[in-house]
Amino acid sequence: MTKQNMVVAEAKPGMTLDLSMAVSGSSLFNTAAQRPPAVPGTYFTISQKQLLQNLEINNGARINTWLDTMRSSSPTHIKAPPLSDGQNSWILRHPSALDVFDEITTASKGKQIVMFLDYDGTLSPIVEDPDRAFMSDAMRATVRKLARYFPTAIVSGRCRDKVYSFVRLAELYYAGSHGMDIKGPSKGYNKDAESVLFQPASEFLPMIDEVYKALMEVTKSTPGAIVENNKFCVSVHFRCVDEKKWIELAKQVGSVLERYPSLRLSQGRKVFEIRPTIKWDKGKALEFLLESLGYANNADVFPVYIGDDRTDEDAFKVLRERGQGFGILVSKIPKDTNASYSLQEPSEVMAFLRRLVGWKKMSLRRHFRMRRRVEEIKMSLPN
Repeated sequence: MTKQNMVVAEAKPGMTLDLSMAVSGSSLFNTAAQRPPAVPGTYFTISQKQLLQNLEINNGARINTWLDTMRSSSPTHIKAPPLSDGQNSWILRHPSALDVFDEITTASKGKQIVMFLDYDGTLSPIVEDPDRAFMSDAMRATVRKLARYFPTAIVSGRCRDKVYSFVRLAELYYAGSHGMDIKGPSKGYNKDAESVLFQPASEFLPMIDEVYKALMEVTKSTPGAIVENNKFCVSVHFRCVDEKKWIELAKQVGSVLERYPSLRLSQGRKVFEIRPTIKWDKGKALEFLLESLGYANNADVFPVYIGDDRTDEDAFKVLRERGQGFGILVSKIPKDTNASYSLQEPSEVMAFLRRLVGWKKMSLRRHFRMRRRVEEIKMSLPN
């Protein structure tokens, strides 16, 4: 979830930031020597001293650029201005999934749709207190109906147990901690299949607990900062932090992470995400779940991933590279994305899911009517 046809400055899809958006070529770095190496897919760490130099440097433009990425990380409550030519162009390339619904169902004809859904900002609105990101009863009922017709997984940066406590639907697959903690129903869509359980970052658990405690301690002096232990990753929410304190919070997080080079940090919607540096993300989780469901290298599967955050770009990219299914970005503003379609907010996500359920019901009715008619014709024929 850089700047192509964008209203605000943001990092490119899948790009991982250090605390000062330490991306090769970033304006936060004064000279080429200060920049980290430009290695695609590599996560960068810089020393605490260099980090503080970059944050405290006497160049308001650089600091403003970095602050802009933090401000723009959560446009949920921003009233969208009239669309510019660039924004209209973006919408043409990423049309509303509701507006092109017939196009989507036509593309999936004869294939098994598998649904992947992010949680925060997709099934529930973004809220100030992450512990109160409750799913509405209407959304829960919609997802329950969805799972009757399509294998469905929740893929979230949250701890798997926390996501389950919000969703409370045992028939779903759950991939928590950005896909590093995956578990499925004991009786999935394959009745003979055992519950999926995969934790590729188990060895990092003691370190994650240690970092969580350190971050809890160091951020005490920053009002509004919330540190969340998501088992295989740690989130530092700055949604309720005064903007004047953002630089201070970044320094606090940097002072802890400087001691843990095997952890990486990325920025989501007003949240810093601290994760192990293993090659695992939401895209890898999507592929693992497809394989677990028996759809590895299957041309008849049609995965659909809906998400709103930068971390969801890993899954969008996988679908684009596979040439199967598509991604839907949930956003009110244009963003550079690997998703094919867009929706503006969770209410539109619910509307899309309901239409998908309705379409499947109608398709099944037509199928059964046709089968019944064929049987009637066979019975009417002479032996």
